[in-house]
Amino acid sequence: MCSTFRYLIFILTLSTLFACRHRQPKPITEEEYHKTRQHMAEVNKILVERDRQRIMGWLNRNNQEMTETKTGLWYRIDRQGDGPPAETGKTAVINYKVSLLDGKVCYDSKTAGPKKFRIGQGGVESGLEEGILMLRQGSEATFIMPPHLAYGLPGDGDKIPARAIILYQVEVIAIE
Repeated sequence: MCSTFRYLIFILTLSTLFACRHRQPKPITEEEYHKTRQHMAEVNKILVERDRQRIMGWLNRNNQEMTETKTGLWYRIDRQGDGPPAETGKTAVINYKVSLLDGKVCYDSKTAGPKKFRIGQGGVESGLEEGILMLRQGSEATFIMPPHLAYGLPGDGDKIPARAIILYQVEVIAIE
């Protein structure tokens, strides 16, 4: 028992010594930094173009016509309301349905209740903020958001997977 205890203490001491021994990472040079950023930008362009191709394929397969903005948001205004316009700083209240391109519904205001947010202050998908600014109270629209305008690389950690393209159907209940 005593020798086992000494052996355990010896192993724990060695483990502690090696665990506490840190090597300082080699500092990255400015040239390496810029090369890495350039490489990441090129990879991002490829991913954005692949997402665009996937969306265009979905639109063609489903015989849908939508318009693409400069940021990559696809939209169709199904009905333009006659109420006040959405503007930065105002509060929007919407009914919504969020689904993946395969049709799987992720979130729906029928079960979760309407979404209320101040336009231009974040807290919602950037694609939703961009799209809502095209609408007025009483409007209905459909948005397709590539990952960079929705939940990005990680997804939402719940129902929306990593790098998901989402279909967002909205009805603007109020602009306050």
